[in-house]
Amino acid sequence: MRDDLQPGQLLARGVARHLFALGFVSVEEFVPDRGLRVDVAALGPKGEIWVIECKSSRADFMCDAKWQGYLPWCDRFFWAVDQDFPTDLLPEETGLIIADAYDAEILRMAPEDRLAGARRTVLTRKIAQHAARRLQGLRDPDAANWG
Repeated sequence: MRDDLQPGQLLARGVARHLFALGFVSVEEFVPDRGLRVDVAALGPKGEIWVIECKSSRADFMCDAKWQGYLPWCDRFFWAVDQDFPTDLLPEETGLIIADAYDAEILRMAPEDRLAGARRTVLTRKIAQHAARRLQGLRDPDAANWG
């Protein structure tokens, strides 16, 4: 395990592992639109798009004023927190995932609000490009200097 990961990043890793077991692929720190950055964007086996925000503490949640802006960019929205998080703070109309650095469990399925086809196409392409850039950067760290 990398020692330099922050608590929220550790939660994101556990979430990504769990979602992978469900047939999803995911990218972390994804920007669906200018001014927004989601912790985890997951693309499902049927093309569904889920957004997961990882909160490592009460203070982390309380200072998050952007989460409702993520709703138009996904079919389902979830919070991922650890087992000690006060889950009564989280809005009941959102999904809930309990996670740690190694795995996660969906405790409350988020309601579905299907994206429009055009937006889904754009987001799927952006997720693919984001993932490909990350892979390219790992394979060739100098690639960022090409353009």
